[in-house]
Amino acid sequence: MIVTVVFALAAAFSNGTNVLTQHSASISAPKQQKGRQLVAYLLRQPLWLLGWVAAVAGFVFQALALHRGQISVVQPVLVTELVFVLVLRRVWLRQDIAAAAWASGLVVCLALGVFLSVAEPTGGHPNPETAEWLSALLAFGGAAAVLTATAMRGSPGRKTACFALAGALAWALLAVFIKSTTDTLASFGVVGTLIRWPLYALAAAAISGSLLEQAALHAGPLSVSQPLLVVVNPLASIVLSVWLFGEHFTRSPAKIVIAVLSFAVMAVAIAQLSRKAPQNLAPARPAAS
Repeated sequence: MIVTVVFALAAAFSNGTNVLTQHSASISAPKQQKGRQLVAYLLRQPLWLLGWVAAVAGFVFQALALHRGQISVVQPVLVTELVFVLVLRRVWLRQDIAAAAWASGLVVCLALGVFLSVAEPTGGHPNPETAEWLSALLAFGGAAAVLTATAMRGSPGRKTACFALAGALAWALLAVFIKSTTDTLASFGVVGTLIRWPLYALAAAAISGSLLEQAALHAGPLSVSQPLLVVVNPLASIVLSVWLFGEHFTRSPAKIVIAVLSFAVMAVAIAQLSRKAPQNLAPARPAAS
């Protein structure tokens, strides 16, 4: 499990780097730049291109982690992206970080460690039955569709929450499609992967997740969308890991209770971190000459 966690942490760090670099490059663009002009401007920005390199690295590290280990390990570890972003804000952007944000980040890490230690996620098989795929896709895809339809009307808070929940379900489906695609690639090679469905399901989930996440970010405050996107994704992924791949956890009732409580504590700390972290990228003081 150590190698799996290392790859997952590398993915989380890469994702955090991608978020900060691309956002920083985007907000620095002249206000009059829109559409094609904005794209052309960003393509000339090394920071924005670095963000894409980090995004690709994050995907590769996540794929390696999912191929080697359990979804129920990898997806929860990815929440450390928020902690890496906090560190990058301080070290790279030199922002002042509130003590409450640091404390929340520490609680996230500790709760995650407790969850993985006591839950003892193990097992799993690479080839779910067709009936399992169909039932899981119908349930999760249907839920995402209903949430998306619900998000089309109502208050900004409701729209944000529904889009974020739908996006989190799409990202959870993406994780299982990544695992299935890497297993297909290992078994059948590139040509065999191109003629099988997991690769195209992966692409559809990635596009859907991106659109839904952007809709959530546009509809309302980050303090609503980010906790839902970050918490529901691993929770839904764990359900799918058991449903599709037969992963299982400790049989000790006491440990199960501790695992559930630690996950709940982690969720609360993530929500707190989202509220206490800086809401913009402005540095606390100008760079030294």
